[in-house]
Amino acid sequence: MTYTWTIQLFAGLSDRFGSPIIHIETDTPSVTVSELKQLLAAKFPEQADLVRISFVACNQTYASDDTIIQASDELAVLPPVSGGEPEENEDTPDCTSADGRYVITKHSLTSDEVLAKVIVPEHGAAIAFVGTTREWTQGQRTIRLEYEAYAPMAVRTMEQIGEELAQRWPGTLTAISHRIGVVDIAETSVIIAVSSPHRDACYDASRYAIERLKQIVPIWKKEIWEDGSEWKGHQLGSPWNPIQQLSN
Repeated sequence: MTYTWTIQLFAGLSDRFGSPIIHIETDTPSVTVSELKQLLAAKFPEQADLVRISFVACNQTYASDDTIIQASDELAVLPPVSGGEPEENEDTPDCTSADGRYVITKHSLTSDEVLAKVIVPEHGAAIAFVGTTREWTQGQRTIRLEYEAYAPMAVRTMEQIGEELAQRWPGTLTAISHRIGVVDIAETSVIIAVSSPHRDACYDASRYAIERLKQIVPIWKKEIWEDGSEWKGHQLGSPWNPIQQLSN
């Protein structure tokens, strides 16, 4: 019996493979993540080096190399750095958590709208971190940024960040909205709103949230310059490994 595997690709991977979805066939219904990478490398030898350093998500959760996965699982291969091309469809619906506090959207963001999700009577402090596209970085002029996300998994990992904040700073409420598609100069790409009974927790939790977002949320960024473009990594000073960072 033959089993067909459907695998989603994101950002630079979809460009390299020429499609956002690929299919492979096996004679077994299950393999390890490591074996899946070997199968992909054998079928697409020109992309073998990239496949080996990429990450696999199974059912919207990062999977280690020894994880056993099934042909029926929701599978995705995620590139080792951020970057990629935005979807062409401007009508892409928002992907939102059940409580509405975590959102991936192609629409413009406003801090008042995100803050409103965390301001409650029992809290005396609220803060919003707003990330925008800057024009100059180390002497190089950026024309625009383009974001892509594995949207349902991005929302799921943003929820995890909110849970971590609530554990570290009890009573804290968090809301995160991230934009995908084209984000022009001085436009907002991400807003993280945090509220708590006291202001100290707000400041600390907000800083923690943006760093965790860079570590574990599957969102990719492409910088477009006057004379070219480049997929940018997480810029955290060490190799990106979301599997290790999930338990930080």
